[in-house]
Amino acid sequence: MMSPARSLGDHLREWRRRRRLSQLEFALEADISQRHLSFIESGRSLPSREMLMHLAERLGIPLRERNPMLLAAGFAPVFRERKLDDPALAPARQAIDLILKGHEPFPALAVDRHWTLVAANAAVSPLLAGVVDTSLTEGPINVLRLSLHPQGLAPRIANLFEWRAHLLERLRQQIAATGDPELTKLLEELSAYPAPAAHRSNTPERDFAGIAVPLELITGAGQLSFLSTTTVFGTPVDVTLSELAIESFFPANPQTAEALRTMLPSR
Repeated sequence: MMSPARSLGDHLREWRRRRRLSQLEFALEADISQRHLSFIESGRSLPSREMLMHLAERLGIPLRERNPMLLAAGFAPVFRERKLDDPALAPARQAIDLILKGHEPFPALAVDRHWTLVAANAAVSPLLAGVVDTSLTEGPINVLRLSLHPQGLAPRIANLFEWRAHLLERLRQQIAATGDPELTKLLEELSAYPAPAAHRSNTPERDFAGIAVPLELITGAGQLSFLSTTTVFGTPVDVTLSELAIESFFPANPQTAEALRTMLPSR
């Protein structure tokens, strides 16, 4: 038997509660009366499309989840979802490739909402040498699975205890923000991998004042230390683009910078 269609009120209540907001708190946040919000959630009042988009924006609802809300309210979907190789997204793909290439000789990669690898620059491949389970590096590649799997990069991450904790916390935050069940399954899988014991890093002078967790990777060129940043499209109107992220890794010390230049001499 098919499940009954969810109402607009169902969608709004779910996201409001996910954001841990009472009806009054959200009404104040959205600059509308609690009575108006109550009528919308109960179905006694139907908001305009503009009001609905305003509420979705204030709740930080992902674009992917806004289309079902619009449909539930009787409006046509607004946000398109296209594959990255769609001709309409060619400028965006070119921008991604330009960013990745321009970051060489330092590694950078692009991932989708499930942390599946979309693209990577030439500096990433040398860092994957020695992965025991080659299926982890065959498409589709899940970057978090590759990083934390005991036959992936995990044995070569010198600070695996803190790097694992950092990645799992990022994943928990993403689940809280999106409610994506696939990410929940991924978190369960990664959490079940053997947990490393806490230990002090062998890298001296690695205090980053608590603002970042470095990735310390053991390679044939020695132990390399990275800081990472995440880049997203600022004002996407396409579901695919809204869920893309570029992870850029920067050398955390001069030794790492020099080693990376040596590993990618053709630049």
